[in-house]
Amino acid sequence: MPEPTNRDEAPQYVLPLVVHIEKTAPPARTDALRTAARAVLVMLSDERSNGEGEWARAMRDWQDARIRKVVRRARGAEWRKASALPGITVTGESAEVRVFPPVPLDGWPKELAKLQVSGTDLDDPEPPAAPGPSDPVLWLNPELDMSAGKAMAQVGHGAQLAWWELSETERKAWREAGFPLSVATREADRWRELTESGLPVVHDAGFTEIAPGSCTVVADHPALRRG
Repeated sequence: MPEPTNRDEAPQYVLPLVVHIEKTAPPARTDALRTAARAVLVMLSDERSNGEGEWARAMRDWQDARIRKVVRRARGAEWRKASALPGITVTGESAEVRVFPPVPLDGWPKELAKLQVSGTDLDDPEPPAAPGPSDPVLWLNPELDMSAGKAMAQVGHGAQLAWWELSETERKAWREAGFPLSVATREADRWRELTESGLPVVHDAGFTEIAPGSCTVVADHPALRRG
């Protein structure tokens, strides 16, 4: 295990994300992943998260520690109660994800604390469209088997790493376009090449599902492509 850093020793916060999953109409897996990544970007760029905004202190405290995200699921009355809390709901083609300002690791609001983390095993009823050559893409590791909830958190990390690498002008352009992005699984024989490309790579802390240090996502934004 790596040596503890200042991020490890700082008070730990978590960014809660809640995905709306009704039994009779669950979202498509890839759309849920895309929507979760966009939700993270919307939160990062919101005026309430920056400067003197009402969420800015929580966002700073969260980003000064480990960048932890937890995805929970809700339906029916649970979703309505979660939607009444301060946060932002982002919609995709079939998915709804609500992102909330960061909370202390052991200080979740009761409406969110009781929601389940498990049960986010989603499927794609049809094969997702392949990313276009100019699309920002969050590439998933083909060798890892992650639940949809775990993968949603990982692509959220990837989107955040890309955001940090962009200039203010590039961020503004992405935000004004509505944060378009694709999520796809890289071919196994090209994964190592991608991780060594200089693009941002997510290394998971290993709290759940996969081994510590696993490379889960590579954030491939056109503005960051080398060569």
